[in-house]
Amino acid sequence: MRNYGQHNALLAGIRLARCPIIVTVDDDLQHPPQEIPKLLEKLDEGFDVVYGAPETAQHGLWRNLASQITKMALSSVINVKIARKVSAFRAFRTSLRDAFADYRGAHPSIDVLLSWGTNRFSSVSVRHQSREKGRSNYTFAKLVTHAINMITGFSTLPLRVASILGFTFTIFGLFVLLFVLIRYLIWGSPVAGFPFLASTIAIFSGVQLFAIGTIGEYLARMYIRLMDRPSYVIRERKEPGSP
Repeated sequence: MRNYGQHNALLAGIRLARCPIIVTVDDDLQHPPQEIPKLLEKLDEGFDVVYGAPETAQHGLWRNLASQITKMALSSVINVKIARKVSAFRAFRTSLRDAFADYRGAHPSIDVLLSWGTNRFSSVSVRHQSREKGRSNYTFAKLVTHAINMITGFSTLPLRVASILGFTFTIFGLFVLLFVLIRYLIWGSPVAGFPFLASTIAIFSGVQLFAIGTIGEYLARMYIRLMDRPSYVIRERKEPGSP
């Protein structure tokens, strides 16, 4: 009906695909379709998802930087070694879509959704040509926004960072308070009340952050349930008596 974004369009196509294997490729043809057999050959080795990693990326400095930020974000979400070689040129088994059949989020990430169904990822080196016509719609800002949406949409990392920061500041405040008390008992305090007040503020600030992080952990569990991520995915069914 309208432009909902690249990953939303891919998700629509994946759900309507009829063949056992799906291949996605950008319409700028920087990844030549002639390289598709390489992905399929690697897929036959027992992998479920194969990415075409460019031998030499034909992008500008800022685009490459934004792509690295996005891949770092993806790596923190799906936690697989191949995350740094992810690209829009991919081949995967259509059956993987069963793992995210109930997903209804507004900001999908195909690579994250694929990781819900398998951890059998691989990659092959492919040619990456320069763009002949037009300009990419993925600017530095859009790629960074995509990375943020990926982290906040599929990970509880920001909430856990708040918990860790809160715990760290609490411990730091306690050490500062201990240092202030020892210094006061040995040498006295040059500014009456200030060190004690500073350490107290540090402790209470840390406790507040830690409490917010704890609440965030429970909210994260509610959010994960709303994502409709499957508890398991069955690869193959065998009837009783079958070989």
